[in-house]
Amino acid sequence: MTELNRVDLKAKDFQSDQEVRWCPGCGDYAILAGVQRALAKQGIPPHKVVTIAGIGCSSRFPYYMSTYGFHTIHGRAPAIASGLKIARPDLQVWVATGDGDSLSIGGNHFIHVLRRNVDLKILMFNNKIYGLTKGQFSPTSEFGKKTKSSPFGSVDHPFYPVQLAVGAEAAFVGRFIDVDAKVGGDVLAAAAAFKGTAFIEILQNCVIFNDGAWDDLAQKEFRADRTILLEHGKPMIYGQKRDKGIRLVGTRPEIFTIGENGLTEADAWVHDAHDTDPTRAFLLGRMEWPEFPSPMGVLRSNPRPVFDQLLCDQVTEIQKTKKADLQKLLDGRNSWVVGA
Repeated sequence: MTELNRVDLKAKDFQSDQEVRWCPGCGDYAILAGVQRALAKQGIPPHKVVTIAGIGCSSRFPYYMSTYGFHTIHGRAPAIASGLKIARPDLQVWVATGDGDSLSIGGNHFIHVLRRNVDLKILMFNNKIYGLTKGQFSPTSEFGKKTKSSPFGSVDHPFYPVQLAVGAEAAFVGRFIDVDAKVGGDVLAAAAAFKGTAFIEILQNCVIFNDGAWDDLAQKEFRADRTILLEHGKPMIYGQKRDKGIRLVGTRPEIFTIGENGLTEADAWVHDAHDTDPTRAFLLGRMEWPEFPSPMGVLRSNPRPVFDQLLCDQVTEIQKTKKADLQKLLDGRNSWVVGA
């Protein structure tokens, strides 16, 4: 590291003096610990990191981080984080948000920060419910979900966050389950090292209002059969016995069993996280249990110029050729004299 001097740190160096107050058993505890471990491994001191959040249970994050931070307003964290990153490009900026905060009132800010590719790390805690406001259905709740705001079942069609992110040209897309510390640590480390908007969907359990929402994937006894860990350059093989694979038939993914019908590991789809064409990442975003194993890990990592650097470079170039005259601007023809 050059500008940011690397130092030896531990996870506790990123723990604030505030009591962590989420419901006992909430998946947010595991996410908080994972982020603190990932930041410590980077070696970037806490005063070079900022955590920004909107509104929701996830948005208590800045209180528990011994970094700079903002607890902002509903859905607007990406806009505030973008302004900060442009003003202070030397800081590493993380955004903590939920499926309701980012995909409902904040949906517009979310898709535009992705297409612009501002150098931010966005953690979206997806528990498929509004937890802070006591259990209403959210933009990711499944069709027919019965909640306090949909007692007869939701008739909304849910968002698929990964597909939405890829559709908005997100340069980096990752996913992990809150209790999977190994995969979570690897994805967070990759996001931290990425230059550009790094979006991570975290499948998080709300023990009070949507307990068990991800049990089909999270339980250790069948996680290997219902999820697939994506690794760049490696074939998509999964299962307790590593005997199942995913292959592409045209543009459709298909499950096959190794050894049946003459199919071998060589027939499996090889994951290319750096593919500049988003088509295959989009297909991965739609794969989900029970039709397919749900993909985990880094789905896409495709570096491209970052918005904040492009903007700063543009300003610098303009300043070389043009001399600003604020008084002339104020006195120009687009001004008015307001009488008494």
